[in-house]
Amino acid sequence: MINVTVDHALILTAGIGTRLRPLTYVRAKPAVPVAGTPFIRHVLAWLAHQGIQNVCLNLHYLPETITAVVGDGRDLGMHVRYLWEPKILGSAGGPRAALPVLGSGSFLIVNGDTLTNVNVQDLMTTHRQRQASVTLAVMPNPNPQRYGGVVTDHDGWVQRFVPAGDPTPSYHFVGVQMVEPAVFETLPIGEPASTIGGIYSTLASKHTRAIQVHMITEQFLDIGTPKDYLEVSLALAGDKESLLHGVGTKIGQDTQVIRTALWDNVHVGARCSLDHCVVTDGVRVPDGSNFRNVVITGKTERRQEPFEQKIGNLLVTPLSHNDAEDSTKS
Repeated sequence: MINVTVDHALILTAGIGTRLRPLTYVRAKPAVPVAGTPFIRHVLAWLAHQGIQNVCLNLHYLPETITAVVGDGRDLGMHVRYLWEPKILGSAGGPRAALPVLGSGSFLIVNGDTLTNVNVQDLMTTHRQRQASVTLAVMPNPNPQRYGGVVTDHDGWVQRFVPAGDPTPSYHFVGVQMVEPAVFETLPIGEPASTIGGIYSTLASKHTRAIQVHMITEQFLDIGTPKDYLEVSLALAGDKESLLHGVGTKIGQDTQVIRTALWDNVHVGARCSLDHCVVTDGVRVPDGSNFRNVVITGKTERRQEPFEQKIGNLLVTPLSHNDAEDSTKS
């Protein structure tokens, strides 16, 4: 009988979230609210449901926005601890630094921007049965032009990794993996290192039976860009529009708010129209404003990005940075 108990998980939450800007100028990516709940709490709830009680989060960028919504994890029935990275250590350097708190056995690594309901016990069973060093949860690549791929042999052993746009038939890694500590033990502590494109690529080239894939059929959602973020928020909220409105939200008279995510303490004036927008924490939208397909943030001390438009005290960004169609009118 194979023991499939998973005791420890590491969630990679140190990243800056460049693709999700300007949302990540306000909160770290794991802390952005998705259908009324900070993204990282969706991930933690999934892990708690899988029976995982010991979780570690690595921190670097806007860490207080993450710790404020997670705490010690007690309310989720788990123990959460944090590891501070003065410099970002990457997808391999982060796990190396966390080894002392992850136990001595196999452990789970989850990307901080992965929303899924993968069955962790099934993943662990594949990992143990195949005696792999690393087992990646994968699915058919939904968009090879956008996502890099995992190329395997006929038996599911990883041969190599290919970049986005490569025509080679491949799978898409969904950001959930089971690993052995030995994979990271030889790395120097505190030095940046990557997995895919780094130590995993080297491992796959030297050992044909080191990295295995585990095919999933479960849900996988990506919040990589502001447009992705809004689509996921709308999908999870369904017909419960209140889940899209944060704490302290106020909406003025004769105002229409359509398929729009309002973060905490947002005030929308009278006679406004917001359609397919994201409005971040503390923003005041003036009376009579009309916005469609944009992200609205407050004006801060940070530098204005080329893709942003300044309108009064607001910074307005098209949901798709390279597509300003129907973006703003105030």
